Amino acid sequence: MAVDPSERFVLRVKPLVESVYGPLGFDSEEICDRIHALLAPHLKNTAQTLNPFDRWSQDDVLLITYGDSILRSDPQETPLGTLHHFLSNHLQDVITGVHILPFFPYSSDDGFAVIDYLQVNPKLGNWNDIERIADEFDLMTDLVMNHISSQSQWFQQFKQGQKPGCEYFIAVDPETNLSEVVRPRNTALLCPVETPDGIQHVWATFGHDQIDLNFANPDVLLEFVGIILHYLKTGTKLLRLDAIGYLWKTLNSSCIHLQETHTLIKLIREIVALVKPEASLVTETNVPNRENLSYFGNRNEAHLIYNFSLPPLVVNALLQERSDHLKTWMMSMPPAPLGCAYFNFTASHDGMGMRPTEGLLDDEEYQTFLRCMKEFGGEISMRAKADGSESPYEVNISLFDAMKGTAQGQDEWQIPRFLCSQTIMMSLEGIPAFYIHSLLATPNDNSLVEQTGRKRSINRHQWDYDELLTHMKKPESAQAIVLQELSRLIQLRRQQPAFHPNATQYTLHLQPALFAFWRQSIERDQSIFSIHNLTPHAETLDLRDINLIGIDPWLDLISGTVLHEGMPDFVLAPYQSIWITNKTHEAL
Repeated sequence: MAVDPSERFVLRVKPLVESVYGPLGFDSEEICDRIHALLAPHLKNTAQTLNPFDRWSQDDVLLITYGDSILRSDPQETPLGTLHHFLSNHLQDVITGVHILPFFPYSSDDGFAVIDYLQVNPKLGNWNDIERIADEFDLMTDLVMNHISSQSQWFQQFKQGQKPGCEYFIAVDPETNLSEVVRPRNTALLCPVETPDGIQHVWATFGHDQIDLNFANPDVLLEFVGIILHYLKTGTKLLRLDAIGYLWKTLNSSCIHLQETHTLIKLIREIVALVKPEASLVTETNVPNRENLSYFGNRNEAHLIYNFSLPPLVVNALLQERSDHLKTWMMSMPPAPLGCAYFNFTASHDGMGMRPTEGLLDDEEYQTFLRCMKEFGGEISMRAKADGSESPYEVNISLFDAMKGTAQGQDEWQIPRFLCSQTIMMSLEGIPAFYIHSLLATPNDNSLVEQTGRKRSINRHQWDYDELLTHMKKPESAQAIVLQELSRLIQLRRQQPAFHPNATQYTLHLQPALFAFWRQSIERDQSIFSIHNLTPHAETLDLRDINLIGIDPWLDLISGTVLHEGMPDFVLAPYQSIWITNKTHEAL
């Protein structure tokens, strides 16, 4: 449907600007004029709005990777060029999109302390490399709005008392009571900085090299409107709002999930819709589930939200060999609103967040979880609480190594258990995203942890391309087995309408050892029973429990087994997953 962009700007953008900056005494009309001037060269005569069901389909599958996760010693090829080569030659028919983690010049946190938002890190390549990847795959780009590197030009200006940077940060009296502020780290919240006006203490949520920006100054918002426009112009299809929950600060509050933050997300969504309506916003908020769900807003904030509860709950189910918490969680999850979807993942560049397990795991299971992760080579990162104590914030471990065993200890089922975890993830309502080190069955990189001194490095291995190819050519290697089987399953999944991100999903109540749910296509012409054995033992499924009825034959898509009429049961091997459907893609 076509809409007039200027009319939409007046109706949708202006009220949002007014609600944030009007109470602060700013001239909202002047701010809107400046935003519109930035947008004007990018607006067409009409803007298009998408049918909500056409924004994505079961065909959408993403890869999460750093620009230098795979390297080779070719002076003529940039790391981004190597990544493009790997994607084109090995994943062209597997994934449809790629999230390249921050590819900008940075000073720390493997990219999330951005020095310059408008430049590609020369160690990785250039904008031509990015655009070549974006020509073949849907590109997700990080918009790191909450904070910027202490080495950035803006912060250097702050330290020198020069504009505009001297007005872009938040200075607070160190005697201020900040005990209510929610912290994701255990570093000091305020960072002392020498300026022409003396020592100032600036807000630094994530550490003293990542200085928070002051969005109460509309000039900061204007800077980011220009950055967003550049990202969209250079091929971005999905805009990932990193750590967005902390964006707005109000003293005597938690400084997380504030109303102004939600309003600014709505504002960004409207700007993106005017310039590139097919682009989507993805919010990254590693918090308990109810808080995370709030970022859908009233279908007017994020198009996609990270499903942060999924990684620890899937791992816990496989550790404990039972599905009860997964089922409880699934039944509590509402279908994503129309035009929105869940962004499903089980591993990423960060650790496995533990806050999303709050209220879901009892203390004994929680402690067993942490114990097993340590036994399998993982590390635990802590966060500071308001009372001065610390609690686990995330587990740092390769997901492949997190599957080394169960609560009973390590065993020989690592690869089947790992494949089960990934099959669960790609079966659920939402869009699946695979971390590159999951597709490649990468183990813990302890040497990199020793080298960097950072726990998160354990899951940020850099593969030598030639070494990786050698592993991939060995049929018995974990890399070959996992990549081949996951590629097969992903390609199979992409052809099933019942796996549309918004297809119906119902929890099934079978024996605790099985995690099972039912998906039905939007057109209601395909059903899939997705059933997973969470144990290292064979489990018998009584087919009467899932009530297979209808005139069509039923088939397990994964194994190719036909379920005959009158067949009483189906035996699932250890960690076997099955997709029982009434119609294959050839029949649709």
